[in-house]
Amino acid sequence: MMRILLANDDGYLAPGLHALHAGLSRLADVTVVAPEQNASAASNALTLSRPLTVYKADNGFLYINGTPSDCVHIALTGLLDFRPDLVVSGVNNGANLGDDTIYSGTVAAATEGYLFGMPALAVSLVHKGWEHLDTAVQVAVDVARNLLQQPPARPALFNLNVPNVPRAALRGVQVARLGKRHPSQPVIVQRNPHGEPIYWIGSAGEALDDQPGTDFHAIAQGYASLTPLQLDLTHYQMLDDCKARFACMAGER
Repeated sequence: MMRILLANDDGYLAPGLHALHAGLSRLADVTVVAPEQNASAASNALTLSRPLTVYKADNGFLYINGTPSDCVHIALTGLLDFRPDLVVSGVNNGANLGDDTIYSGTVAAATEGYLFGMPALAVSLVHKGWEHLDTAVQVAVDVARNLLQQPPARPALFNLNVPNVPRAALRGVQVARLGKRHPSQPVIVQRNPHGEPIYWIGSAGEALDDQPGTDFHAIAQGYASLTPLQLDLTHYQMLDDCKARFACMAGER
């Protein structure tokens, strides 16, 4: 029997997690390790300043008072007595397109599985509110089935976004690169009861790069978008320039 580790960033009570658990359970034995609270935009943070506690819900889901990355990290480094065949994160309540992936706790949970050397899938429903959640679950199950039946030759990380449409209206799945957003909206400034300013981070910007071939374009055309991700942040085109610029600091051999 195949085994899947399932996490999310919306918390262990989120409808997207429960629906995806039900769907994936048709393919494999699914173990849930999810955050206790909503941890959206937590990115890849690990909690190092305090110990973490694992709790068990009535339905058997395990949940942790930490971040999405904490959940997968702890699961894979001592909590579970098996190595899963696939790590899945979601379904997220809202899109993770373009540079959303940098901030996303949903993508971060999947990334943690990828860092431990296994295939991983992050799943998001584009518009918040859970409308047509069943469509996202079905597409995620189809992608997961492919990854289980034909495991990638090397560890792989995938980001799946599904529009909120009935399954019959979805045009298919397009493999696409990440697009790019405009900078986010300005912060919202309010006053607390003491008259001191408080700041709310502004909402995400609109699409800046939504050309054909991007995840933004695929979604706009009625497709789900599937993007393979990598974590090498090296700016290779700048390496030679940097070597020349900082040659005087290279030291003697």
